[in-house]
Amino acid sequence: MAVTWRTVLLLVCSNVFMTFAWYAHLKNLASKPWYVAAFVSWGIALFEYLLQVPANRIGYTVLTLPQLKIIQEVITLSVFVPFVVLYMRQPIKLDYLWASLCMMGAVYFIFRK
Repeated sequence: MAVTWRTVLLLVCSNVFMTFAWYAHLKNLASKPWYVAAFVSWGIALFEYLLQVPANRIGYTVLTLPQLKIIQEVITLSVFVPFVVLYMRQPIKLDYLWASLCMMGAVYFIFRK
């Protein structure tokens, strides 16, 4: 598998863990003290880092740091929108489309020669 695709795959998996670590406690642990949510989130975030760190090390062999960052942001939005709609049961908004178009612009500018 190409280095860039391995990086993207690892970052997608990392972002799933990150999104749950950062936001799932708002739904699942709302009645618990904040420190319980923090410890649970840190436990989930460990798996995020076990994927994110290798992804960035692998990706940095063929991508620039700004390219890695833009890829990360696009993946974050791509994971976050389904999470908001499917898991958190919040309505999809047209603003997600506009944000996606802005991110596509960022990808264009950071990868153009």
